[in-house]
Amino acid sequence: MLRVFAQAFRTPDLRQKLLFTLGIIAIFRVGSVLPTPGVDVPAVRTCVDLAGNEGIYGMLNLFSGGAMLQLAVFALGIIPYITASIILQLLTVVIPRIEALRKEGASGQAQITQYTRYLTIGLALLQATTIVTLARRGQFFPNCPEEVLQDDSLTTAAIMIMVMTAGTGLVMWLGELITDRGVGNGMSLLIFTQIVASVPSMFWSIQTSRGWGVFGLVVVVALVVVALIVFVEQAQRRIPVQYAKRMVGRRMYGGSATYIPLKINQAGVIPVIFASSLLYIPLLAAQFNQTSGWALWIQDNFTRGTHPVYIAAYFLLIVGFAFFYVSITFNPKDISDNMKRYGGFVPGIRAGRATEEYLAYVLNRITSAGAIYLALVALLPLLAFNVLNPSDGGQSFNNMFGGTSILIMVGVGLQTVQQIESQLQQRNYEGFLR
Repeated sequence: MLRVFAQAFRTPDLRQKLLFTLGIIAIFRVGSVLPTPGVDVPAVRTCVDLAGNEGIYGMLNLFSGGAMLQLAVFALGIIPYITASIILQLLTVVIPRIEALRKEGASGQAQITQYTRYLTIGLALLQATTIVTLARRGQFFPNCPEEVLQDDSLTTAAIMIMVMTAGTGLVMWLGELITDRGVGNGMSLLIFTQIVASVPSMFWSIQTSRGWGVFGLVVVVALVVVALIVFVEQAQRRIPVQYAKRMVGRRMYGGSATYIPLKINQAGVIPVIFASSLLYIPLLAAQFNQTSGWALWIQDNFTRGTHPVYIAAYFLLIVGFAFFYVSITFNPKDISDNMKRYGGFVPGIRAGRATEEYLAYVLNRITSAGAIYLALVALLPLLAFNVLNPSDGGQSFNNMFGGTSILIMVGVGLQTVQQIESQLQQRNYEGFLR
């Protein structure tokens, strides 16, 4: 990886793209620590220290790079855009209009991107209003006696909401700038930056609280999990495809052989995000009625990450969402129809319905392995770190080394390095003759 980056910096135009990307990331990090007008910074820092890194606070701190708990300008970060993208993908199978746009190619994708931007701003406005309202009522940090806002007037609240919403729009624009003029996928790199920004402080807190021995064990476990993720993320099942020769006018077309690459983890990190978000909903609902029987049962079974009920629910949700997401993002019927239209076929499989059934069969087998892999990656760090920190059920360590964070870091890192390598190959291709 270091060799790839060294070669990239020796290439002038690629070096310019890398420096542009690093500049955008620097601007993004400045906005993540810049407080929103009306926020009492010392009081917020006190409340953040009291909240710690457990439960939902650890998750918010992880995915916002500490910006949300600090009520910064980029407090919402890239979360509204990710939510809007997921909603648009789910609506593809529900609304025929969006399905038709997806099949129109570049023009249709541009329209879907515009819809995603509008939905992102709407979600950002809703989430900013919720955060500011909780901060005004003193419920954003329930166990903190400090007042996090300098005053609770409607004018201050309106300014904070507008600043946070505008910050989300600016983050979305910065991500698109990286995609167009930089290196890698802009949105993925920004969320990668948010997660990585929290890692050094968490590492140092482990060393100061538990000593060098536990710190070294944490590093070893993290490296093992990363190696496993890299191995599986690179694995794929290649289905061979042969295109028959055909005459078009006086020219002969086809006769080539290629393959359909099916990744073992076809769903990516989306099922883990869905499952994590869904498991927090009962906890939030239980806070509004803490004396009822169902609320007490939820607090007993879903507060600790090592409880058997929590583990079983988490495992089943990840597996279910993996199958659901793959079913809406990969359609064997469309692949079979496109192959048949252009004269392609899988060797030994009849074109048409037989090819569709074969692709569905292979996809189901691969998705089964990928879903179990995702569930293990999400659960094994939690169980392993429970031995290191039994006081909170390993929740603090799991927020840093859990399935969601490591999958995003490794996946985005691999994707960015592969894109840099492909651009280097385009510029340094020597051919067969020298």
